[in-house]
Amino acid sequence: MAKVSKNARVAQRAANAGSGRDFVKIVQSIKNPKTGKYSYKEVMVHKDKVQEFLAKK
Repeated sequence: MAKVSKNARVAQRAANAGSGRDFVKIVQSIKNPKTGKYSYKEVMVHKDKVQEFLAKK
């Protein structure tokens, strides 16, 4: 098999635009005001919407 150049891989990224690599996992710690314990909220967000999601809090 032939070796694939880096430039060819860049072209493949455009073809895989709808793949799962466009999403990131955000884990937020949320403190319960009554007990003081922490719980964690995990959310999958598109990488272009990360700043908007973090600004909501």
